[in-house]
Amino acid sequence: MTAQNSATLPTTIAVKNPVRRGTALAMLGVVAFSLTFPATAWGLESFGPWSLVALRSVLAAAIAGAFLLARRVPLPAREHWAGLAVVAAGVVVGFPMLTTLALTTSTTSHAAVVVGLLPLTTAALSALRTGARPSRAFWAAALAGAAVVLGFTLAQSGGALSAGDAYLFGALLVCAAGYTEGGRLARMLPGWQVIGWALVLCLPLSLAGSAIGLAYEPVHLSGHGLAGLIWAAAGSTFLGLYVWYRGMAEIGAPRASQLQLAQPLLTLVWSVALLGEHLSPAAPAAACAVLVCIAVTQRVK
Repeated sequence: MTAQNSATLPTTIAVKNPVRRGTALAMLGVVAFSLTFPATAWGLESFGPWSLVALRSVLAAAIAGAFLLARRVPLPAREHWAGLAVVAAGVVVGFPMLTTLALTTSTTSHAAVVVGLLPLTTAALSALRTGARPSRAFWAAALAGAAVVLGFTLAQSGGALSAGDAYLFGALLVCAAGYTEGGRLARMLPGWQVIGWALVLCLPLSLAGSAIGLAYEPVHLSGHGLAGLIWAAAGSTFLGLYVWYRGMAEIGAPRASQLQLAQPLLTLVWSVALLGEHLSPAAPAAACAVLVCIAVTQRVK
């Protein structure tokens, strides 16, 4: 090795390491998110849907609050609180509540395919929110993905939307709104602080919801139920978003979004491995079709 090559080697390593680290962190976030539905299904073995969502939010808020205090993070500026309220309503309350209600009647594999449309829904709402004008190819791919999910849903539900499907489509809209506003705030605050403050903002409501839910819904504690609750709170709600935002900061949103394409397919794997569900041939086929549509939007927008 020449002296010149030796001198440039540390620089090359320094460039590559952040990319590898960021990719690993973002992929950990995707894995954490893919386990959300199986963890919720386990949690429903011990808790009612309202209790589960409220307790999940309380535990996640406690973890987030501990991180914020430990790092002595100052309160967000007053102009950020309205946006944080939108994030809290969509990501902390709306999406967990609606998907949990859906999973009382739907399988995790079915929910994974429907919610696999979330990146497209978020992109569409983001375009409307920011005034961006994506290309016609983007909208064509987005509409194709929506058509695939709608066709899959109608076929699985006997030709008509069920209550569980209505919850899932509602979850898509509120979560996309929360993601869109969170993405805007993440330009001014570190991403993990956005979700951290949103969780803390919801803590009074979560505590009240836990008390009411536990008073009216039966509790049957089990290992699966407790593991599902803990993972949904610590793994999916806080840790997943923490490593996701850290990884996205390292490698950028476009590269990170490509990794998220694997999430619906990973959820299908977990639904079989952890829950013993039997997949219909349409589920992985629809998930792959949606994946292709998302990949197209990532390349053309």
